[in-house]
Amino acid sequence: MNTEGKRIILASGSPRRKELLAGLCIEFKVDTRNNFEETYNPDTPHEKIPEVLSEGKSYGFHRELSDDEILITSDTLVLCEDRVMGKPQSRENAYDMLRFLSGKEHKVITAVTIRDNKHISTLSDTAIVHFKQLSDSEIYFYLDKFEPYDKAGAYGIQEWIGYIGIDKIEGSYFTIMGFPVHLVYQMLLTFV
Repeated sequence: MNTEGKRIILASGSPRRKELLAGLCIEFKVDTRNNFEETYNPDTPHEKIPEVLSEGKSYGFHRELSDDEILITSDTLVLCEDRVMGKPQSRENAYDMLRFLSGKEHKVITAVTIRDNKHISTLSDTAIVHFKQLSDSEIYFYLDKFEPYDKAGAYGIQEWIGYIGIDKIEGSYFTIMGFPVHLVYQMLLTFV
């Protein structure tokens, strides 16, 4: 992909998103300054929440974009039995999320918004994750060693709990990590 003449900005502090975008072999900078409060209307359909939040982050960017800039924002949530899970607020909250996900399948929905000073595009991708039954000792071990408080659903598929707990996925591994790079690549092609 030729991004010459364009400056790409990733508006996310996630080390995973940074690593995955770098994997597309394009130059970008990270700028996380934002004025958006991550809230949404309670009537929003659950599957649309990541799109609403991703667009909110885009429009909440701390300044106007110049003609040569492209901004990328993203949001991920976990949806299990109609329960929406974002990032856990505490150790107890993280435990409750993992206990609830144990032995069940759930959806991971990640939305991406790409915007320049003329256009905006938001798309989302969904993957399904199957967790084995997790013991309390496994959950506490994971919480003690990895402290997954910056991850939707209180887990990272690329970490220990993903190794031992996930026995099947349907869809993109990278969507579950929080950044569907196949979608990002296709979207960026329309902006460069």
